[in-house]
Amino acid sequence: MIPLFPADDPCPVCRKCCLDSFGEHAVHCKELPGFKYRHNLVRDVLFDVLKRAGISAKKEAPVNFLTDPLEGRSMLRPADILVFGWEGGKHACVDLTGVSPLVGLRDHGFVAGQVITKAEAGKVAKHEKACIKNQHVFVPFAFDTFGALAPDAVRFLKRVQQVVSSNTAHVKGHNFVFSSVGFAIQKGVAAQLVARLPAISL
Repeated sequence: MIPLFPADDPCPVCRKCCLDSFGEHAVHCKELPGFKYRHNLVRDVLFDVLKRAGISAKKEAPVNFLTDPLEGRSMLRPADILVFGWEGGKHACVDLTGVSPLVGLRDHGFVAGQVITKAEAGKVAKHEKACIKNQHVFVPFAFDTFGALAPDAVRFLKRVQQVVSSNTAHVKGHNFVFSSVGFAIQKGVAAQLVARLPAISL
């Protein structure tokens, strides 16, 4: 691994933690810029993929029932992407979340897929019941900074691939589905790293 940051320098964005030389803090720092940019970039690319596949969807769609049960209805939020008629004629609320598999690495060790699986389960616990109650399908779309996708996200993209394959005669026409999302994740991670690099005096 290539060291990127001076060890123990304060993060220039959040100013709450110290940077480590290999960027562990940089890729999971939740302060802007970078964290929200990464989420929105992946959302925008996913929405573009759906459009290219001919799937009807709306970005940042108000649905009037998505909220954290502990926060109450005063914290209503839109669906990241609302996919129309996705399953059994019901619309699907796609909710994205990006996490770093490096969080807590020093304390608990690394287990492949553990962090995104936990993030996916957390999203389901928060929103699935409300979606079902309001005749919608809930699709958690969890990804990590290494580019791994949680099982529900993989299933969602595989179905999008099937739609693309059925709409195109080109054998490899569906390959852009996973590659587009993967590239967007890495571009978002790069933005977080660059935003925290030390200034270079010329």
